[in-house]
Amino acid sequence: MKLASLYILTTPALVLIGTAVAIAIPAGTGSILNPGAHGLSEVLYAFTSAANNNGSAFAGLSVNTGFYNTALGLVMVLGRFVPMVFVLALAGSLAQQSAVPETAGTLATHKGLFVGLLVGVVLIVVGLTYFPALALGPLAEGL
Repeated sequence: MKLASLYILTTPALVLIGTAVAIAIPAGTGSILNPGAHGLSEVLYAFTSAANNNGSAFAGLSVNTGFYNTALGLVMVLGRFVPMVFVLALAGSLAQQSAVPETAGTLATHKGLFVGLLVGVVLIVVGLTYFPALALGPLAEGL
């Protein structure tokens, strides 16, 4: 559970910490062309894209600065390689375990209850991770 939790929380932590640092220091806020909620959305998107994807950004954020090149590059490297380490450690941990016979208390993974619990946990974790930042940025801008 520790390794799975670390894997799940690595990318959101990188995104939210990177966004917080960029908003908190003058080097990060100096590149925001649209201040306010839209500026937060631009920074949040840049770090989300760097941690998960290819590192694109909105047009209103000038990311070709020393700070953003360094910060987004670090987030991109950490967002790709740190989860790999946790997945490999989890695979090694699971490979060392011996098979356990099925009992009455075993949760079948091919039934609807498992699917419902899995979807529910994913929605709750993602909602609790990203909704506060989304409420401050895109949702606040829409209002």
